Amino acid sequence: MAQPPFDTLHLELSSTVDRVAEELRRAVFDGELESGTPLREVALAHSLGVSRPTVREALGVLVAEGLAVREPNRGVSVSTPEAASVRDICRARWVLEGAGVRSWPDAGEPLRDAVRTSLVSYTGAVRAGGSYQELNERHLAFHVSLVGLTGSPRLVAMAESLMVELRLALAQVDRIRRNAHDQAESHTQLVMLLERGAVGDASAFLERHLADAETSILDALGLAGR
Repeated sequence: MAQPPFDTLHLELSSTVDRVAEELRRAVFDGELESGTPLREVALAHSLGVSRPTVREALGVLVAEGLAVREPNRGVSVSTPEAASVRDICRARWVLEGAGVRSWPDAGEPLRDAVRTSLVSYTGAVRAGGSYQELNERHLAFHVSLVGLTGSPRLVAMAESLMVELRLALAQVDRIRRNAHDQAESHTQLVMLLERGAVGDASAFLERHLADAETSILDALGLAGR
């Protein structure tokens, strides 16, 4: 009996690519790899102890996520946030998160509980003095939980993709890092408005919150007015 064509299966290589991509992602989000940093295949392969093809595939993952850019004759480098991209991300966030907030009255309790749990996780990390990375991750997870109120996995996936791009911008902003915990109170206020059934007020609150976030990021990156 002929053997099945398993030659195309590369589980170990795939998992290695995932691990390399995750390590590069971590370095970008932690600010170790700043915007514009060239990502040289040879140097990365040597540093991480993997093959160049593995690094090449991992870099392809980062390019697909928008965390890196590939330019002809220049190779791959960490993406540099641009004003237009930041504004576009914030507009898209408002469309998705605003839809989630307006869906609160019709959302089931499991989806509402996901928002409550996400808020507790975030505020708990703040009280415990969590690291910037932890606070930022839980903060953005809260915003994704708002999109979850729509009940649409596709919209949630879109929101998660936006958060990856947003984390790239936040990773470059030291002032944003130092104040990452300052937004815990405003998020609590948003959920309190929803719990009271003041959906219109909650929607307006969120819109102001996202507009303020856009302004803060652009100012910190020196991109305001561009």
